[in-house]
Amino acid sequence: MVVVLAATCAGCMTAEERRTADEAKCRSYGFVRKNDAFAECLQRIDLARRAELRSASVFDPWDRPVIYRPVIIRPRPK
Repeated sequence: MVVVLAATCAGCMTAEERRTADEAKCRSYGFVRKNDAFAECLQRIDLARRAELRSASVFDPWDRPVIYRPVIIRPRPK
């Protein structure tokens, strides 16, 4: 449920807004812009986002096996 909500909310942001939010998150962790550690922080956020989207696509509650059990109707004796 949380993953679906996160994926839905991520779709509401433009790429620029998402990048700005990611940079703000890395700066809140204490990283400085234009630094290898800052770039690695952005990369980890992006990789985590992609992993969440992959795991959300694997889980499909409607993709269950269907078990077909035929109903045999015998004719009534006359």
